[in-house]
Amino acid sequence: MKLNLKRPLAFFDLETTGVNVASDRIVEISILKAMPDGTEQIKTMRINPRMPIPLESSLIHGIYDEDIKDAPTFKDAGEDLARFLDDCDLAGYNSNKFDIPVLMEEFLRAGVKFDIEDRKFVDVQNIFHQMEQRTLRAAYQFYCGKAIENAHSAEADIKATYEVLLAQIAKYENQDWEDKKGNIYKPVKNDIEALHKFTNLSKPVDFAGRIVYNEDGIEIINFGKHKGKHVEEVFQTEPSYYAWMQNGDFPLYTKRCLEKIWVRWNSKKEQIRIERQTKISLESKKPEQVKPQAPQKPKEEAKPINTDMLEQLKMKFGK
Repeated sequence: MKLNLKRPLAFFDLETTGVNVASDRIVEISILKAMPDGTEQIKTMRINPRMPIPLESSLIHGIYDEDIKDAPTFKDAGEDLARFLDDCDLAGYNSNKFDIPVLMEEFLRAGVKFDIEDRKFVDVQNIFHQMEQRTLRAAYQFYCGKAIENAHSAEADIKATYEVLLAQIAKYENQDWEDKKGNIYKPVKNDIEALHKFTNLSKPVDFAGRIVYNEDGIEIINFGKHKGKHVEEVFQTEPSYYAWMQNGDFPLYTKRCLEKIWVRWNSKKEQIRIERQTKISLESKKPEQVKPQAPQKPKEEAKPINTDMLEQLKMKFGK
């Protein structure tokens, strides 16, 4: 099937330092430009983001700092990319929410003119989600082949959810699945721990996803200016961040998880302080070197009083 195009449609995808539209940077961009005549042009290039790539991101897309150290910056590559995308409509997967906003941020930072006012945007993910609804009703129909009676009543919904899970296990138990790193395995099993792992791939600490675990099981901030940093590292460099989050509009459970990390961090700090103080105290008690003293002459033993001594005392004191 050939797309009916009036002008080129550029499908593009970005690999980035993270998922924060405002602060993260592009490390790779790949564009497939579908032309009205049915031909295609592809352009892929690495970009030096001029900032460290967090390990959590590198583990997903496989691009590390050393891979892009000699690549052009977006400021250097921006004009060339803008020309390649000239007169193109834009398409991608989740592109409206992520790829297009990130690309526009990069063009604006680089001072490269890239007008999107007259372009059309096709987000393939939106077609998928809107045509294949992700409601419980749709899942029940898809997996169990029937409609929910008394839909939206709590009891009917939980019974339907239970049946859907049983049907999912039956359908997917021996089916291969590939993760973002290219690992292939069978994640759906009739085992709660396996299902827990598969349904919590983002490894949230607080369910809201404000704090998540990295690959080493260490809590990291997952939003804002400290995104990708260890929580304890943020406490060390900016202790007021804890108070800001506790007083901010965050879920109570997020605050509880943050408090737990804060208490643990302060406990470690106190332990280090005590160990340091103990070390200083022990060092201050080390015996100092004392200068050797000259040997004292042995005291003469007292002589018994005799007549001559008494006569001498009389003459001295006149008695």
